[in-house]
Amino acid sequence: MTKEYKLVHIEKPEESAWGIIGGGLSTYNIEKAGDNKFERLCYAIQNESDEIVGGILGEIYWGWLYVDLLWVKDELRGQGHGHKLLSKLEEEARQRGAKHAYLDTFSFQVPDFYKDHGYEVFGELTDFPPGHQRYFFKKEL
Repeated sequence: MTKEYKLVHIEKPEESAWGIIGGGLSTYNIEKAGDNKFERLCYAIQNESDEIVGGILGEIYWGWLYVDLLWVKDELRGQGHGHKLLSKLEEEARQRGAKHAYLDTFSFQVPDFYKDHGYEVFGELTDFPPGHQRYFFKKEL
């Protein structure tokens, strides 16, 4: 007897499906490429009211740091907070054994900031989103 399967839309995958699908892929990847020694890193900037006004999220696996998100509130930009966040994340990743870093960003998100920090473009998608580019950067730590 054959089983039937259906394809369904899940409204909030982060609550259930994300963990199952991500966990399944992670298990498969580890079987094929070895333990990735996955670690998450996060640093935040808080104001005097403990409100988060900036921060950076990253992940380390297989000796690479992935800079996932970097954000600083508009009125605090240009004051060195982004530099401090990125430098701290890279420093911590080095201490945990990462030898390389990579990230992606859009043309409207100041890609020169990453170039100024030693990152080099290794890929580009044009017109993504329309009228802009998406850049992929890497760096040796």
